[in-house]
Amino acid sequence: MPGMLSLASMEGAAAAWRRWLNSPVRDAVLAVLVTTLLVFGSLGEGDPKSPSDQIQFRGHPAPHPGAALVLVAIACLALAWRRRAPVTVLAVSAAAVTVYSLLGYVNGAALIAPVLALYAVATQVSVRQAVIAAVATLAVLMTATAVNNPFGHISGGGFDLIPGMVAAALFAGIAVANRRAYVASIHDRAEQDARRRIDEERLRIARELHDVVAHTMATINVQAGVAVHVLSSRPEAAAESLQAIKAASKDGLRELRAILNVLRQADDADPTQPAPGTAQLEALIAGARQTGLETTFTVTGEPVPLPAAVDLAAYRIVQESLTNAIRHAGPATAAVSLGYHHDELRIDVTDTGRGQPAGAADQSGGHGLAGMRERAAAVGGIIETGPGSGGGFRVAARLPLSGLLTDPAPDPARTRVGESPCTGESPCTGESPRTGESARAGESARP
Repeated sequence: MPGMLSLASMEGAAAAWRRWLNSPVRDAVLAVLVTTLLVFGSLGEGDPKSPSDQIQFRGHPAPHPGAALVLVAIACLALAWRRRAPVTVLAVSAAAVTVYSLLGYVNGAALIAPVLALYAVATQVSVRQAVIAAVATLAVLMTATAVNNPFGHISGGGFDLIPGMVAAALFAGIAVANRRAYVASIHDRAEQDARRRIDEERLRIARELHDVVAHTMATINVQAGVAVHVLSSRPEAAAESLQAIKAASKDGLRELRAILNVLRQADDADPTQPAPGTAQLEALIAGARQTGLETTFTVTGEPVPLPAAVDLAAYRIVQESLTNAIRHAGPATAAVSLGYHHDELRIDVTDTGRGQPAGAADQSGGHGLAGMRERAAAVGGIIETGPGSGGGFRVAARLPLSGLLTDPAPDPARTRVGESPCTGESPCTGESPRTGESARAGESARP
């Protein structure tokens, strides 16, 4: 508890300090302090006590400013508005000091006011505008000082200090402006990265929810239809369908809980629920068989551990393919094949169903194929969908085991059905002749 109170007090103090730095009251206080210092400094310059200071006037008495100190006060008090109207403040301050100098008073201290105003201008305008303001300020102040220099000659006193003071204010202001722009760009990039990560996470969650809910609801819908159809004539078949509904809903709830647990554990080092992958494909295919979709599962090559993203993408692609088959294929069979190669995983899912009339996907607003395509692209893979050689539908994906595919071109052995070879009469354009349905992912009749 003491530690929490200490942290809260530190945060409160930091917030109060930030408010003070941006407060107009701070500007007013600083302007009053500068006014006090420069007015007394100008008063001391007009009444020198040291012989070394008096000798600079070559026997003439030093001009005492008197009421002219009001001009110094005006030049300094204007600095209270330097952040809200920097150019106007520079004009007022420089004009007041110019008049003060033309009256023949020693202006060494008074020159600090327009120099501070020039610094404020340089921090808030472009470099070109800052240089113009600096040149104009330099010319005005040096001319006013030279016209009636109290030391009896053009140079001397404040005249010699003006170039260095103006240059210091100009370069310091430009440096501060560049630093502020750099910090602002870092903040902007950080905000953009945060928004991008949020959008990516939202899309990932949407994909996960779509895959889980679509597969579960498709299975339940099919089994419920079977149960209704055979309830009176074959009660035992209806009971099997109800058992399949129970198992599908249980699996769906388990996956939904896993997704929600990941969201709840966003601040934890590691989530406690494993993401689904190829190790769960046997259970997924068993569930498809329970819906009446006879499905075979074959694995070729030597299975190797897959990167987490590739493992999840492979599972979801097979899950969405079987979901589409359950929903649209009708009485059919399906075949799932995984092929492990030295640098990629090949997935092939086919069914022997009737497919779906062209255009139905657009009317249903489905996102299944688009989601599969995005999952494959997210891990550097490719996916092809289209009608199968003997009817039905086919999904073929290639996912790299590391990095990108070494050969992103379609595998000739997995050329889409209906696609003609590359010949002079039928060049390879990336599109196949369609038999009522598109062979491209995202254009197919499947949702």
